[in-house]
Amino acid sequence: MTLCSAFILLFFYETTKAQSFDNAGDYMGYIGKANEDLQATYLSYLSAVAHNRAKKVEKRRMDVVTAISDTRYKVQGMPAWKGDKSYRDTTVVYLKILNIIFNEDYGKIVNMEEIAEQSYDAMEAYMMAQEKANEKLQDASQRQQDVQKAFAAKYNIKLINSENDIDRKSKEANALMKHYDEVYLTFFKPYKQDMYLTDAVNKKNVVSIEENKNSLKKFAEEGLKKLQGFRGYNGDGSLIVACREALQYYKNEADQTQVITDFVLKEDNFNKLKKAFDSKPAGKRTQADVDDYNKAVKDFNDAVNNYNKVNKQLNKERDKAINNWNDEVKKYLDNYMPVQRKTY
Repeated sequence: MTLCSAFILLFFYETTKAQSFDNAGDYMGYIGKANEDLQATYLSYLSAVAHNRAKKVEKRRMDVVTAISDTRYKVQGMPAWKGDKSYRDTTVVYLKILNIIFNEDYGKIVNMEEIAEQSYDAMEAYMMAQEKANEKLQDASQRQQDVQKAFAAKYNIKLINSENDIDRKSKEANALMKHYDEVYLTFFKPYKQDMYLTDAVNKKNVVSIEENKNSLKKFAEEGLKKLQGFRGYNGDGSLIVACREALQYYKNEADQTQVITDFVLKEDNFNKLKKAFDSKPAGKRTQADVDDYNKAVKDFNDAVNNYNKVNKQLNKERDKAINNWNDEVKKYLDNYMPVQRKTY
C-alpha cells in the first residue's frame, strides 16, 4: 500500500518560544506536531499491512481513524490566530478528508482484498483503488501545504524545507510500494493464468488447455518485455530478477504443455480402442486386432511416462520459481519498508 507524505515542516523564528500561542511560529508548531504524531500512527499501519493481509491488521486501520478524529478535535479547539482562521480551518478540513479516505476508501480496499486474487482484473482494480486513495491524500496534502505557506508568509515565519524522520520514512514507503506494485502485477497475470491452465489439465479439456496455454505464453512474453523498462528500487533489481525468472518458467511451461495435450488425446484414443477391443469376444479377435491393441498399449505407456516426466519437472520448476519470488518479496519488504513504532 502507498502513503501520502504529510505536510510537516520545521519552523525557524528568532522570537522566544512559549507554551501559549504568543507568536505565529508556536501556533504553526502546535499543528505541525499534531500532524507529525498522526503521520507516525499511519506509517505504523503501513509497515504492518505491507507484511500481512490488510484484514489481519484491520484494528490498526481503525486506530488510524481514531487518531485522525482525535487530532481533528484537538486542532478544531484551537483559537484563531489574531482573528485569522485560515490555517486552523484548512487543517480541520484536511483532517476530515483524511477521515473519509481512511474510513471509507481504505475500508473498501480491505473488502476488495478478499476477492483480489480471484482474477487479474480484480487484482488490478484492488491496486487501482489504493492508487486513487493515495491521490486523494496527495491532493488534500498539497492544498494544506499551500495554505500553510501562505500563513507563514503573512506572519513572517521562515519555513525550513528539511525532512524529519517521519517524512523520510513516508516517502520511502511510497517509492518502494510503487515499485513492488508494478512488478507484482506483471508477475500476477501469468501466475493466475497458470492456475487456469492447471485447472484445464485436471479436467482434461483439450480445447481449454490449448486456449490457456496460448494465453499463458502471451502474458509471459508481454511481461518479460515490460520488465525491460523497469528500474529497481534504490538500484536493487531483485524483484525484477525474481519476476523475470518466474515469467521465463511460465513461457517454458506453455511450450512444454504440448506434451500434456498429446497425452490427453492419446489417453482418449486408447480408452476408445480398449473399449472396442474388450467388447469383441476373444474368439473373434484377429491377429491384427491384437497387434493394434498391443501397439496402442505401448504408445500409451510411453505417453504416460513422458507426461509424468514433464509434469514432474514442471511442478519442480514452478515451485522453485514461486518460492524464489516469495522469498525475494519478503527480503525486499524486510530490507526497505521503514519500521515505525505505534504512537498510540
